[in-house]
Amino acid sequence: MAAADPYKTLGVDRSASPEAIKKAYRVLARKHHPDNEGGNEDKFKDIQGAYDILSDPEKKSAYDRGGFQVPGMGSAENFSMSDLADILGGVFGSRMPGGGGGRGQRPQMQARGRDLETQARITFDQSIAGTEITLPVPSQDPCPDCRGTGGRPGSQMTTCPECSGQGVVIQSDGLFTSQTPCPKCRGVGRVPKDPCNTCRGTGRRPGGSTLRVKVPAGIRDGGRIKVPGRGEPGVGAGPRGDLYVVVHVAPSRVFHRKGDHLEIELPITVTEALRGAEVKVPTLDGVKTIRVAPGTKHGTLQRLKGLGPPLSGKNGARGDLHYRIAVDIPKDLTDEQKALVDALGASMDYDPREDLMKRAAARGGVNA
Repeated sequence: MAAADPYKTLGVDRSASPEAIKKAYRVLARKHHPDNEGGNEDKFKDIQGAYDILSDPEKKSAYDRGGFQVPGMGSAENFSMSDLADILGGVFGSRMPGGGGGRGQRPQMQARGRDLETQARITFDQSIAGTEITLPVPSQDPCPDCRGTGGRPGSQMTTCPECSGQGVVIQSDGLFTSQTPCPKCRGVGRVPKDPCNTCRGTGRRPGGSTLRVKVPAGIRDGGRIKVPGRGEPGVGAGPRGDLYVVVHVAPSRVFHRKGDHLEIELPITVTEALRGAEVKVPTLDGVKTIRVAPGTKHGTLQRLKGLGPPLSGKNGARGDLHYRIAVDIPKDLTDEQKALVDALGASMDYDPREDLMKRAAARGGVNA
C-alpha cells in the first residue's frame, strides 16, 4: 500500500512531530495530486499510504518497533527478539520458549492480516452529491471441508517441521535478527498430518463477497476510502487487515476539478467583451446569470464563491466556481461585417504593441 519506508516517502525524520508530518503530507499531496499539472497518481497513492501509517499513533508505533502484531496494533515485517519477549510476556503471561517462566508453553503467534486495495469508478455527479456503491471483495475464507484447520477430518496435528513448533521463523545475518510468522503453519506451530485435499493444508479457500461502501460528497479522483477490518484474515486469531477503496471519478463535460474548486470555460462574443453583458452560466445548482464587465480580456477569471464542490470534513463548506473567459473570435465575416470591423479599428487609432516595442528597443533588442 505505502512505500517500504513511510518516513522517506514523506521526507521527514523519525523524530518529526505530528504537525511536521501533516505539513509534509499536505505539500507532497498537493504537488503530486493527479488533478494538478505534472501530478503523479502512483506517487500520490504512496504519499497517502505513508501518511495513513504515520498519522495513526498505533500504526506508527508498530512500524517504529519493527512490526510484531498483537490485536489493536499495526504491522510491519521485522521485530526484535527483546520486543517479542516483552509482548508475549504481557499478552500471554509467559516467556519465549527457553526463556524461563512458561517453558514448554508455546504461545500462539498472532499477526494482523494484510491490507487489501480495490478500485471503484463513479460519475462526476456522484462524486459531488456522494453515493453508495456495491463492490465485489475477494477474500480468503475458512475452508468448508476442514473448517480452517488445514487437515482432513479426524487428522491429528503434529509439530510444524518448518519452525519446530515455535510459530516463527528466525533469520539472522550475524548482525541483525528478525522473526516472521511461519509461512507453513501461519504462526500456529502445528500442522495436520494429513492435509485437506480441498485447501491443500492452508485452511483457506479463495472466496468473495459484496460490500456496500459510502462515498463522501466531494471526493476527488484518486481519493481513498478506508474500510476497517475488511482485509485479509489475521494469523492465529489476529485481527483482519483493512480494505482501501481507490475511487476514480469520470471527467465532466462541463466542470473541471481544480483542487478545492471547479472551473468552467465560458465563451463570450467580441462585442460582449468590449461592451460588457449579462450572460447565463451553468452551476451545480442550476443556471445563474453573471455580469461580464466592459473590456473583459480573454482568460479573465470570474468567481462565484461557495458554489463549488463540497469540501470533505469541513462541516458543509464548499469550494468556489470559477469561470475562465474565452473570447470567441469568428472565423468567417461577411463583407458588411468586415467593413464595420475596419471602421472600428480606424476609429480607435490604438496600437496595443506600442509599449512592448518601446521596452524592446530600450534594451537594444529591436530597432526603433
